[in-house]
Amino acid sequence: MLSFWEKKYTSERQELLIVGSGIVGCSAAISFLEKRPGSSVLLVDRGVLPNGASTKNAGFACFGSVTELMDDMSTMPESEVLNLVSERWKGLHILKSRLSATDMSYNEYGGYEVFQGETSFKKAAEQIDRVNDLLRPLFSEDVFTIDESANERCGFHTHGAMIYNRYEGQLDPMKMMAALKQKAISLGVKFLTGAEVDQVSTGEVRLVNGMCLNASRVLVATNGFASSLIGLDVKPARAQVLITEPIKNLPFKGVFHMDSGYYYFRNVGDRVLFGGGRNLDFEAEFTTEMSCSARIQEELDRILNEVILPGRKAKIAHRWAGIMGLGDTRKPIVKEVSRNLFCAVRLGGMGVALGSLVGEKAAMQIHESL
Repeated sequence: MLSFWEKKYTSERQELLIVGSGIVGCSAAISFLEKRPGSSVLLVDRGVLPNGASTKNAGFACFGSVTELMDDMSTMPESEVLNLVSERWKGLHILKSRLSATDMSYNEYGGYEVFQGETSFKKAAEQIDRVNDLLRPLFSEDVFTIDESANERCGFHTHGAMIYNRYEGQLDPMKMMAALKQKAISLGVKFLTGAEVDQVSTGEVRLVNGMCLNASRVLVATNGFASSLIGLDVKPARAQVLITEPIKNLPFKGVFHMDSGYYYFRNVGDRVLFGGGRNLDFEAEFTTEMSCSARIQEELDRILNEVILPGRKAKIAHRWAGIMGLGDTRKPIVKEVSRNLFCAVRLGGMGVALGSLVGEKAAMQIHESL
């Protein structure tokens, strides 16, 4: 038996129906209503809060470390790498213009790249000038510098020097999404939760329970889960994370990248949030399964206790996993898939940075199609 709200939304034809209420979906709804105030917009999601990466990510407000950008430059023209960073930076600006620092517990302590050996550090340090020159059109100054005493302050069991980026920040993804949802509601967006989508097509979204929703335009914004609804180059990729109990006199603040971004950690107050390890078993981690794997969690425990907090034996408070959307390139897919059916997916693990801009681009495409 359909609920009152299911009956109501079944009988109404929406101007825009968005599948997925994560950062892209909410941002697209907000941008669309900023362009077309008073329009009817409905967001559909199987959870009360989005269940992919938007509420389960590590909360990094970043745009790429030196080694990550070096990896990109080895496979892409420098102009494309610059464009990727530009889009991530623009996305962060949109997010920070919409929500206050308090809304999402945003702090800009800066970011560091950590190296476990002198060889890897020297290789990255030799490329700093090249990467800074590449990014100068965006920032008008050097983004990356060497901090010789960082390891001494932080107490890691790693190479002494780190590469510092003062532009990186951190946030609470749950607070961010709650604030974005409230902003969307204030503009008139409606939400239908507990609604699992079975099929999408032009002007129609069919739920698993048989309910059918109609709309002039449909946007799929489910990122890593999109391939089950539309045939695109988007692979679901699991990211595993843990967070410690509070640690007395935690000696560092900021976001930290290690092993070309395959490991990442930051402080959450006086706790340590630590994630990564997908590179230990790439094929097994191309999954929508939300459980954690013993192999990766054991390696996270080892690095946490031997490298990040040597001698501390931190207690783990929680472990979890989120699902990213990856593909053969790092460029997000924002396009009209078929007549009046759009998608905004494949954020490549950079949802916090890219989500607001990708949502805005999708909203503009839909706005121009009306």
